[in-house]
Order: sequence, then structure tokens, then C-alpha cells
Amino acid sequence: MTTSVPFMSSPLKIEPGWIDFNNHLNMGYYTVLFDRAADEVFAEFGFGPDYVAQANHTTFAAEFHIRYLREVKLGDTLQASFWLLDHDEKRFHTFQELYHQDGWLAATGEGMTLHVDLDGPRVAPMPDDILSRVRAMAAQHAQHPRPDGVGSQIGIRRKP
Repeated sequence: MTTSVPFMSSPLKIEPGWIDFNNHLNMGYYTVLFDRAADEVFAEFGFGPDYVAQANHTTFAAEFHIRYLREVKLGDTLQASFWLLDHDEKRFHTFQELYHQDGWLAATGEGMTLHVDLDGPRVAPMPDDILSRVRAMAAQHAQHPRPDGVGSQIGIRRKP
């Protein structure tokens, strides 16, 4: 299991088809980038195609919120952090930060992920071996301050 806090993904490249008519990364592809980075962490937990094939269980996103902070363009390389904020035997709450190769923060994503038995489908407890890896990462991350932006709300701020 990776010991860096937070977990950092491998480099993420912007694909030409993801650029919109404004000449920047289309909003939907931020989710793709966050998802690809999360897949790297999920593989360390024991989730992935082999897990689905063997256990008929997987993970589903229940909710995901993105804050778009700076423009990303074709040719940019990014890297995503992954923070495990909270969990129980069936769910985990995460926060990710998408960093540009030059070090600035481009976006954040906060989500709730469910562990699902595909026979239902229904939310189900994680097996002990996976839950122990989730617990270990959560304990490691809990020793550090939460990143800025966790729990952000949408709203129009009015001047007094």
C-alpha cells in the first residue's frame, strides 16, 4: 500500500477530444481525470476488474462535487491527490485535488463511493481484507489536516 499522504496519482495527460470550443478542458473530463486517479487507489484497496469477476462486487459513485479553479488546456499534464476522509463498512468519503504540472491547483473533487454487491445490486459491506486497507489509509490521512475545500457549498454570496 502506498504510504504517501495524500496518495498521488501517476501523471494524467489531456486528450485532444476533451478540449471544447472554448479551447480548454470540457467540464465532463475533469470527472474522467479524477476517476482515473481514483482507480489507482482502488487497485491498492483490491477493487478493479479482477475483483468484479471473482467477487461480483464493485464500487459505485453515489455523489461527486467538482470545483473548477483554473483553466486546463491541451498539452497540460496533471496529477491528482486522493484523500480518504471517512469510511464505514459500506462507504467511503473522498477528496481529490487536481494539480497542474507547474504546481497550481486546477480543480477539486469530493465524493461518496459505495461498495456494491452486483447480485442486487445493493450496497454491501466490504470484505475484511479490503476494509483493513481502507482503514489503514483513513488512519494515515486522519493524522494530517483536511485539505482546503472539503465540504464546500454552492451559493451566491451577497455583500452585506
